[in-house]
Amino acid sequence: MSEINKQNLERKLQSLIETVDVANSLTEPMTKSIENLLKISAKAMNSEEASVIIRDGDDGDLRFLSAIGKVADKLINLQIPAGKGIAGFVFSSGQPMAITDVGEEESFYAEVDKKTGYSTQTILATPLNYNGEIIGVLEYVNRLGEPPFEAFTPDEMDNATLYADAIASLVNAYEFAKIFRDLGSKLFDVSDPMEFSDVREWLNTQRDSTEHREMIELAVLLRDISSRGEAERKLCREVLEAILNYAKIKEEGSFLNFDLV
Repeated sequence: MSEINKQNLERKLQSLIETVDVANSLTEPMTKSIENLLKISAKAMNSEEASVIIRDGDDGDLRFLSAIGKVADKLINLQIPAGKGIAGFVFSSGQPMAITDVGEEESFYAEVDKKTGYSTQTILATPLNYNGEIIGVLEYVNRLGEPPFEAFTPDEMDNATLYADAIASLVNAYEFAKIFRDLGSKLFDVSDPMEFSDVREWLNTQRDSTEHREMIELAVLLRDISSRGEAERKLCREVLEAILNYAKIKEEGSFLNFDLV
C-alpha cells in the first residue's frame, strides 16, 4: 500500500471510530433509560413482561429493541415480519389493542412464543407516536401471578399511552444516534485495506489517545446537558456556535495561514 493510500485509510478509520464511539456513548444510556421506564410502567400495569418493538429496515419488519421479564434476553433483536402479530397491526394502524385471550385472536404471531418458550395469554399494545409518526410499539404481556389473568382495563390503556409518549422520545433519539453510527460504518469502504492486525493495533492506539477520550467526554457532557430541558439545549447550542464562530475567525486571521518569506 502506498503512503498516500495508507494516510487516506487512516483518516477514514479515525473518522469511523470517532463516529461509532460517539454514537455508542449516546445509544447505550438511551437503551438503559428505555429499560428503566419499562420496569416502572410494567409494575404500575401489574404486568409480567414488557417490551419496546421498533421498525427494522424499510420493508415494514419490526424487532424487539428492549424487553424485561423472564425471556427478555431471548426477545432482544428478535424480528417480527411486516404486518404480522398484534404489534404489526398496532404499528400499521396506529390503534392500541388489548387482547384478553390471544388463542382467540387470529392475528396473534405465535412464532415469538415458539422461539422464546414463553406462553403469552393477554396483551396490551399501544403505538409509539413521535411528532405524528408511528415509530414503534409498546407491549405489556400477561399479569403478575398465575393464570387465568385479568384483562387489561380501559384505564390501563390510557396509562400505557402516557408511558408510550415518554418512551417514544427516547426511541426517536436512539434511532437518530443509530443512523449517525451506521453512517460512520460507510466510511470504512476501502479497496486496499491494511492487514487486520495492523488495523486493530492502530484502532487501539487511536482509542487510547487523549484527544479521542476528550471527544467522547464532550459527547457525554452534551448528552447530559441536552437531557435537562429546552432552555439548557438552547444555551448549549448558543455557546457552541459562539465557540465555533470564534475558532473560524481566529483561523482566518491567523498568521499561520500566510506564507512567511
